Amino acid sequence: MSIRLGYQMPYFSHAASPRELFPQVIAQAQAAEAAGFDAALVMDHFYQLPTMGTPDEPMLEAYTALGALATATSRIQLSTLVTGNTYRNPAMLAKTVTTLDMVSGGRAVLGIGAGWFELEHNSFGYEFGTFTDRFQRLDEALQIIAPMLHGQRPTVNGKWYHTVEAINEPRIRDDLPIMLGGSGEKKTFALAARYADHLNIICNAGELPQKIDALHQRCAEIGRDPKTLETSYLAFTIIDADGDRAHKLKQDMLDRQTALVGAPVPADRIFVGDPDDVAEQIQRRILDQGVDGVICNMIANGHEEGILELAGKALGPLVHK
Repeated sequence: MSIRLGYQMPYFSHAASPRELFPQVIAQAQAAEAAGFDAALVMDHFYQLPTMGTPDEPMLEAYTALGALATATSRIQLSTLVTGNTYRNPAMLAKTVTTLDMVSGGRAVLGIGAGWFELEHNSFGYEFGTFTDRFQRLDEALQIIAPMLHGQRPTVNGKWYHTVEAINEPRIRDDLPIMLGGSGEKKTFALAARYADHLNIICNAGELPQKIDALHQRCAEIGRDPKTLETSYLAFTIIDADGDRAHKLKQDMLDRQTALVGAPVPADRIFVGDPDDVAEQIQRRILDQGVDGVICNMIANGHEEGILELAGKALGPLVHK
């Protein structure tokens, strides 16, 4: 498993109507595949996030969407960024992602995190709990999920979850990868060191040296070689052949975010310009800091024809060496 270049699709409000929405998603996944991206990813949310829109804007159920994308693509890996652990029974989640792996011919990745969007929990009737609760639940869930993905039959009698020799068949492999996503240097990174094949780091780019140091510490604490844990960074990416247009799209995005929540995404998470500009920024601000790859969301113009091809040509050579 390797995700050195991923394409995240967290925004569906460009479609003119609901009927046109999913064909546009398919087109983006196919374009990402053709452009050499390693993975296509969707969010596991029920409402649009505050920094991108209002709760009533379009949002797809993640695993239904990924199952459909499995039949419309042939090579690209498929994942959430990331599954909210609080939304699903862990044994059922193991079954779900394993079925996605079957449907896609071995292209599923389990992206998972503790969950954080309180409005969704309250609206849909899921228990939110405390910060500590959510991470205890994630740890306990991974004690069930990881063995089930590896062909084992775990029995767990925990505080939050219970299984008795839980069977997960059929499977086509015993090494379906687990990706954790988040920024927590103590809890998230420790769980990644114990359970994950990949860690997607979500933070300001300037914090990456500190994050990589912390991850190495968590690996050292359990005797794991950090080279065996692949890393990536989630980047808001705006790329266009016309660099001036890219910067205008950035400003439009920031203005909208400011109107929605009073503060835009930090500039240190945005990578903007023509292909050469963005490639230089990705190299200097992410890869040179010791991160293996990048997952781009391109909410400003990723749906436009030719944009993913530009991104693939600019960024692929940086990460596929």
